[in-house]
Amino acid sequence: MMMTTTTKRARTTTKVQNMFISLCRQRSFHILIIIAVFYVLLFTLEIPFVFNKTAVTRSERNALEQQQQLQPSQITQLTRTRKNHNLILSGLVLNDAAFDSEVYQSACQVGKRVWEELQLAKTPVQNQNGVVLKPENLTGLCPRSVWVTGSDFVGNGSLMVIPCGLTLGSHITVVAKPLRDRDGEKSQFVMELQGLKTVEGEEPPRILHFNPRLKGDWNGKPVIELNTCYRMQWGTSLRCDGWKSRADQDTVDGLVKCEKWIGGESGDDRQAVESKSEWWLKRLIGRTKKVSVDWPFPFNENKLFVLTLSAGLEGYHFNVDGRHVASFPYRTQGFTLEDATGLTVKGNIDIHSIFAASLPSTHPSISPQQHLDFSTRWRAPPLPEFGVELFIGILSAGNHFAERMAVRKSWMQNSLIKSSEVVARFFVALHHKIEINSELKKEAEFFGDIVIVPYMDNYDLVVLKTVAICEYGVHTVAAGNIMKGDDDTFVRVDAVINEIRNVPDSMSSYIGNINYYHKPLRHGKWAVTYEEWPEEDYPPYANGPGYILSYDIASYIVSEFEKHKLRLFKMEDVSMGMWVEKFNSTKPVHYSHSLKFCQFGCIEGYYTAHYQSPRQMMCLWDKLQRHTNPQCCNMR
Repeated sequence: MMMTTTTKRARTTTKVQNMFISLCRQRSFHILIIIAVFYVLLFTLEIPFVFNKTAVTRSERNALEQQQQLQPSQITQLTRTRKNHNLILSGLVLNDAAFDSEVYQSACQVGKRVWEELQLAKTPVQNQNGVVLKPENLTGLCPRSVWVTGSDFVGNGSLMVIPCGLTLGSHITVVAKPLRDRDGEKSQFVMELQGLKTVEGEEPPRILHFNPRLKGDWNGKPVIELNTCYRMQWGTSLRCDGWKSRADQDTVDGLVKCEKWIGGESGDDRQAVESKSEWWLKRLIGRTKKVSVDWPFPFNENKLFVLTLSAGLEGYHFNVDGRHVASFPYRTQGFTLEDATGLTVKGNIDIHSIFAASLPSTHPSISPQQHLDFSTRWRAPPLPEFGVELFIGILSAGNHFAERMAVRKSWMQNSLIKSSEVVARFFVALHHKIEINSELKKEAEFFGDIVIVPYMDNYDLVVLKTVAICEYGVHTVAAGNIMKGDDDTFVRVDAVINEIRNVPDSMSSYIGNINYYHKPLRHGKWAVTYEEWPEEDYPPYANGPGYILSYDIASYIVSEFEKHKLRLFKMEDVSMGMWVEKFNSTKPVHYSHSLKFCQFGCIEGYYTAHYQSPRQMMCLWDKLQRHTNPQCCNMR
């Protein structure tokens, strides 16, 4: 009986313990579930803030400080701007009250009207008189041939306009006579094909440069030099000095680049006299004498010549008096044969007549599609929610479709830009051709990287784009630093960031290739009158192709503009130097100078390279990906 009672108690105790353990396990399980749910909720809510804080720290510490310094009204304005960041129109307010110059007022008034019309409807193509041109009557603008007399040619400033440019098989014949030296002038002339319609407010590109020098250079030997020039940057020249191009050199449509002529380099075997012993030896072994014809230099003083320039499949060909003299391959610069709309001939030469034939019969349409690659791959990433360390504003012209596309495909593919840690945008004013504005608007809407400043583009007004860059960098991006560049400037983004970080955080900064004690040019094409600039010296200023401002300087510039207190000068880089100097009078500015912000061309180890053609842009980017040290590309 005692054992039975003990056994029952033991079983009861065991059941109680099992029930307790079971309840504990269930409660633990419930607690674990609650903790897990709480953890998931906490994780979900906290992660975005953690990532955002990390991104802000990595991008720019100053961005948060700048937003903390903003007044409530400014914060509201920044929020409103951020919501509308997809708008392609600049937020810079352009009205008559902002300017005391009729040039500025007129450009802004016309620009505002053109933009409104562009927004409302698709405008048909018009000519200079405002007459709407239908597709069927565009052909009438393209004569198959153009002919001018020498007197008419000189009367038109030694320029013959080719309305629709050239096409494959087109040829131009020049009948002229070189003149003797006059007043110490060199006996030479220059014939050029120029792109009269490809640029605005700057020298037209020299698509082809042909320069015969009858008395040569320092050695007195006649020479012909061929080249191209794009935005004051000459390519690698081809010099024909009397020697025939070697057989292993590249040819152009099967023709050598340079033919031979008498009067070339000294020691030319073409002028060697065959000795009697050599003559008898050839007779004994039965070798026939090679008959050769030695042609003289194709141009002589006071001797009439007929020169024919023809456009082949691979390049240009020059024939003088029916004999091939030289050939020059096409160079990829974003230009086509249709862009060669002007012929100039200058120098010691008397022009009798010029005749151009086999010209294109139809009007060359404005076709940016040949330059633009409408792929989503090249679209700009969205703006970040918080400020960035660097904003890059790129000055561009409406018809620079090829230049913008080359920038998109090259340095704008930098990982900092693709991740929105650095933001880059093109700033473009309106073009005088309505069809270009229409294509520009389509381009801006697709790629999302163009900001249109609504005034009619003009070289003297480019300073407005610079102010617009500052306004966008301050109000839309809230960038710690604002950089200004050009669409032919290649930017090494990582190198620029490193230069910015070398400046102490507490200091205002102005970084670039800085000029000191420069004086205005009072004569020539780039002359500045005393009314425009009465001072004898310019303030220290960084060259326009690439410079950087700290946020506070850019904010000061925008504020002064909005108060109508900003002095505007036609040279935008000098204007910036003037504004920074005025800011410097109230708060010290750190001026950082480096020649690696190149003003002309490219140097090894560059931060920015200027005057780079679309082809060079792609070459620089390719080299930057494959090599540790940045290398230049010299081809054009």
